[in-house]
Amino acid sequence: MIWQGRFDGNEPLYHRVFQRVSLEENYEVIKKNDFVLHGFAVDEGVKRNKGREGAKNAPDNIRKNTANFPIVNPHFSLKDYGNIVCEDHDLEKAQAELSEAVQKVLEGNGKSIVFGGGHEVMFAHYSGIKKNFPQKKIGIINIDAHFDNREIDPKIGASSGTGFWQIKQEGAIHSLHVGIQRNSNTLKLFDTAHQSGMKYILAEEVFFENLPNLYLKLDEFLAEADVVYLTICMDVFNVAIAPGVSALAYNGIFADAAFMHLYKHILNSEKLIAMDVAEVNPTFDEAEKTSRLAAALINEWFMTNSFY
Repeated sequence: MIWQGRFDGNEPLYHRVFQRVSLEENYEVIKKNDFVLHGFAVDEGVKRNKGREGAKNAPDNIRKNTANFPIVNPHFSLKDYGNIVCEDHDLEKAQAELSEAVQKVLEGNGKSIVFGGGHEVMFAHYSGIKKNFPQKKIGIINIDAHFDNREIDPKIGASSGTGFWQIKQEGAIHSLHVGIQRNSNTLKLFDTAHQSGMKYILAEEVFFENLPNLYLKLDEFLAEADVVYLTICMDVFNVAIAPGVSALAYNGIFADAAFMHLYKHILNSEKLIAMDVAEVNPTFDEAEKTSRLAAALINEWFMTNSFY
């Protein structure tokens, strides 16, 4: 049983996350503002992108590290619909399955959460949002060292690194990428980002004294969106705090005060309807540091009361 933790009592003041989780199959039970979880136990896209395999094993690890957080929001409810897997290397089928599930979540006015898995989860999650809000302007905030806007190689197919290129092929893209590394993206990828209108904040720009400028850029982005989707690729973080990822970042950002201020500013937006974490790789995760960080970042949204 993944959802277990320290039991201090049945009264609401004692509750931890695991005491507010229900395992579900029927999407009709979703109520407004429920957090609704799917695991995307898939890393076929990472494999195709020549990354370190193992992220498919992450969803249950992140669940385990989420279970024991104390409840601070009296309205908190988490419905868990289990894991989506990839059979016979059919990534596209797994992505379509998640997309359909996300659409059902949003139809019920739930808040969609996905534990990845590789960052191929992003295109699937976005597709489900787009199905439910076909006429809305969807703002994607991608906290990531990489743009993930590579063109698809017909010999390989879609991967964890092609999601934003795929979205652009469907029409206009409204995205803000936080934590981009100069040494992790070729000039071609930067050029593709510029040509596609993808906005970005470099990793080197995320420091405390620069927060006023970052808030301004973020607020302008949020104002232009109808709904917001947040995706976090854990390889954006420094290897010291996130060793268990598909692609290590030795000079990645830290989850320090500057980052957390910016991050909570995103979470406080009433437009935020969906979030995922990706690229946690338990095979290389020393002391489960990366899973714990991913869980803590998710829990920050659980603690937000702005939509009640």
